[in-house]
Amino acid sequence: MSAQPAPYAVVDEETLIELVGRFYAKVRRDPQLGPVFEAAIDDWDRHLWLLVDFWSSVMLTSGRYHGRPVPAHMKLPIEPAMFDRWLALWTETTGELFVPEIAERFQHKARNIARSLSLAMFFRPENPGAPLPA
Repeated sequence: MSAQPAPYAVVDEETLIELVGRFYAKVRRDPQLGPVFEAAIDDWDRHLWLLVDFWSSVMLTSGRYHGRPVPAHMKLPIEPAMFDRWLALWTETTGELFVPEIAERFQHKARNIARSLSLAMFFRPENPGAPLPA
């Protein structure tokens, strides 16, 4: 059994790999999020590497991610409340792995991403007063 590492004070490829792996292990076990992701993802290894590329592009400006997250998420049975659950698991995981300053950077980026995705998925100009998730 390996010991819990001290909180990381750096974001690099190794810490991103650990973060993505740990976070999506939680997502897969989550009763609300797990079924959605399990039904949508056939190759978890490939998907996790894609997400490492995504977060590398977000946090390290590596430019490795070239996907289209909005269309990918639009075809999933996602409900607005799922964004809150996703963010709660993300906050928990980043808080476990990183010093507070870095955890907050990850959390800030994730909140912005969730807001952008939720706007793309749920905002309708014909109903501008409807509440938005996240």
